[in-house]
Amino acid sequence: MRELAGWAGGSHTAGRVTHPTYRKGAGPGVVIVHEIPGITPEVLTFADDVVDRGFTVVLPHLFGDPGEPASAGQIAKAIAHVCVSREFTKLRAGVASPVTDWLRSLARSLSEELGGPGVGALGMCLTGGFALAMMVDDSVAAPVVAQPSLPIPVGKTRAGDLGLSPADREVVRRRVTAGCALLGVRYRGDPATGTRFDTLTELLGDGFLKVELEGKGHATLTAHRQQVAVDRVLDFFDERLRPG
Repeated sequence: MRELAGWAGGSHTAGRVTHPTYRKGAGPGVVIVHEIPGITPEVLTFADDVVDRGFTVVLPHLFGDPGEPASAGQIAKAIAHVCVSREFTKLRAGVASPVTDWLRSLARSLSEELGGPGVGALGMCLTGGFALAMMVDDSVAAPVVAQPSLPIPVGKTRAGDLGLSPADREVVRRRVTAGCALLGVRYRGDPATGTRFDTLTELLGDGFLKVELEGKGHATLTAHRQQVAVDRVLDFFDERLRPG
């Protein structure tokens, strides 16, 4: 695996699935799942903000070339990988991507190691909704969905789908009702998010906290970063992972 300056390389295995990971920092744990095309410099900048706030950050490497800037070539390479990979559910509604099982295991392992109320989980774009699937596990205490884009919002059903099975959807609802809030971040004019924020508001009510930015940007925390969104995510991690 490639080295990233200042980040410790490792891996996590769940069942027969192994993915590389990068780790940095100290304090409560946060799993940040990168967007297409991978762990770009912008993703690392945001991850360093979380580290600097006093958290242990783990970056799973699911596709792309870590540390490489986003480019047409890198984006095409990542999309090609996702399209053929069975770990990602692209169009089917009412199911979670299989890779979320591995991500739950990673979050659970980090929580068991570090203790406390649990860990944070943040996905963005293609992986935005993965934080929802991860919070089915009690180890995830601070879930954040940033511009969730799967399944691809083609048609009304997919546009509002959360990428969860009916059973997992009910677990998410129960957890939020019991006090585990969910934070969502998006640009209001971003078509990639479909109507998922409406679905989440209907399902979770006041337990779904929103940062909705004006305009038609997409990558709220990275390429089209807005500091107000970054600050709200950091505050959310503080509130949920540092009780009292």
